[in-house]
Amino acid sequence: MKDYIISAGTTADLSYEHFKRRNISYIDFYFNLDGVEYIDDLGRTMSFSDFYKKMAEGAMSRTSQPNTEQFIAYFTPFLEAGKDVIHLSLSSALSGEFNSARLAKEELEEKYPDRKIFIIDSKAASGGFGLLVDKLADLRDEGMDITKLAAWTEQNKLRLNHWFYTTDLKYFVRGGRLTKLSGFMGNLLNINPLLHVNELGELIPKYKVVGQRRVQIKTLDLVRELADGGLEYADKVYINHAEMLSDALSLERTIKNRFKNVTEIVINYIGTTIGAHTGPGTVAIFFWGKARDEN
Repeated sequence: MKDYIISAGTTADLSYEHFKRRNISYIDFYFNLDGVEYIDDLGRTMSFSDFYKKMAEGAMSRTSQPNTEQFIAYFTPFLEAGKDVIHLSLSSALSGEFNSARLAKEELEEKYPDRKIFIIDSKAASGGFGLLVDKLADLRDEGMDITKLAAWTEQNKLRLNHWFYTTDLKYFVRGGRLTKLSGFMGNLLNINPLLHVNELGELIPKYKVVGQRRVQIKTLDLVRELADGGLEYADKVYINHAEMLSDALSLERTIKNRFKNVTEIVINYIGTTIGAHTGPGTVAIFFWGKARDEN
């Protein structure tokens, strides 16, 4: 194993056990419910079920990323131990984390000139971010050095496909993605928006689908259309959900039946930072495929 640190924020929405098992370091984000601040520590301080229950009951949510000083404190022990660092940030279109980490890098490079520090804007979020970080751990374990790994990440990160659908539009109205009238009519007509993360790392609506079953079918059609190899796709799939485990399991069953060569399917919650904006009722699927500027 190469002697460097792979790092991400908790917004990669991997489980605590996954981070530890794959030897991936992480820095916590923060969320606020009705004026009380909590650490986004992968559901250990507040369970994901409790978090989404509070949101469903009307709690107002906000989020914040670690600042530059916190990044300096986080990176310093690695550098002092003689280790290089590659840190992937949540998409810069969704958070200021990338800039905070970049400023920390600039300060620390003066103090530790012999160390390499790479800060990469993942252009990803939630399980898509997690799937990207997990791939870096695979490549590290295969012996890739940190400079080649950073280059590989920049060249391949847009091949990570993100598709989200929601069954409750009020959180998208609250976040300004939909007008109140559009949200009211959408809920009335049972419209389930299907969103994706584009090449700029922005979460944007792509399709309007009527009915929960139909949006699942459309999502799976997109996997077949966009995934590397189509039905012959032979890599990992991540599914994340916000109190929608039955939908996540349904997607998992269908993927196993249709995509016989999938190597692994991982189901996790959408974490508290991302979930504070999407709300309960959201399901997301992530896979490797066509570059996002092509779809």
